[in-house]
Amino acid sequence: MRPILTLMATDLFGGDSKASLHAAMAVEVFHNFTLLHDDIMDDAPLRRGKQTVHEKWDVNTAILSGDVMMIKAYGFLMEYKGEVYRALMEVFNQTAIEVCEGQQMDVDFETRSDVSLEEYVEMIKLKTSVLVACALKMGAVIAGASNKDADLIYDFGLNLGLAFQLQDDYLDAFGNPETFGKQVGGDIIENKKTYLYIIAEQRANDGQRADLRDLFSISNAGYDSKIEQVKSIFVDTGADRAILDEIHRYTDKALGVLEHLNLPSESLSNLKDFAHYLMNRSS
Repeated sequence: MRPILTLMATDLFGGDSKASLHAAMAVEVFHNFTLLHDDIMDDAPLRRGKQTVHEKWDVNTAILSGDVMMIKAYGFLMEYKGEVYRALMEVFNQTAIEVCEGQQMDVDFETRSDVSLEEYVEMIKLKTSVLVACALKMGAVIAGASNKDADLIYDFGLNLGLAFQLQDDYLDAFGNPETFGKQVGGDIIENKKTYLYIIAEQRANDGQRADLRDLFSISNAGYDSKIEQVKSIFVDTGADRAILDEIHRYTDKALGVLEHLNLPSESLSNLKDFAHYLMNRSS
C-alpha cells in the first residue's frame, strides 16, 4: 500500500511516477524492517501467512536483518539530490522517530490497565499513520507540489492511516484466517489494549468488565477459548460496531481533506477509490 501511494502522489501532482520509485522502495523496505522487529517484540508466529523471520531462523537473525533493511532504506533516498533530498530526509527522519515512539507506546500499553481512547489513537497515529502520510508527502515533494498541497496530502494520509489501522484491529479479531494473513486473535493473545478492548471495557457491565480483565490477565494458555470469549464481549458491548463507525469517520475525514487540494476533482478519483477499498477490505 505505502509505496503505491508514493507513486500515486507523484502522478497526482503532475510528476513522473518513475521518478519516485526509489522513494517508494525506501518506504516499503523501512516498513518491512519495522515488521521484523515488531514481530520479535510481539512474539508473532505468522506474518502475511508465512512464518516470521525470528521463528523460521532466530531472533538475532531477525534483528540484524531488520537493521540492514533500515540502512538500505536510507540508501534508496540517496538517489535524490539538492532540496528534494533535503525535504525527503526531513519527513523520513521525523517519521522514523515517530514510528519508534508509537511502537514503544504499544509495548507500554500491554502492562497498563488505564489506556484511554485518546492515547490509543495517538499510538496508532505514530505507529502506522505517519508512515502512510510520509509515503504520500514524499511523492508530492518529488513531483514539485506546493508546500500547502504537500501538507494536505500528508493530512489525508494521517486520517487514511488511522482508518486502515482500525480496520486492521477489527480484522485481527473478526477477520477470516484464510485471507487475513496473520494469526486471527493475535492482539487478544498478546493482551493488547486496542480500540475494541477500550470501548468494550467502557460499555461493559460489572460482570463483563471483570471477565474481560480476567481474560486479559491470561498468558500462554487457552488461546482459542480466550479469543472466543473476548470476541463475545466485544459483540455484546457493541465495540465491534463502534470501531466500524470510527473506520468510516476517519475515511470520510481523509476524503474531506482532498477537496482542499489545488487540483481538479476528477484527478482525485484514484485516491478516493483507494480509500474506499481500504475501508471495505477483508484481508
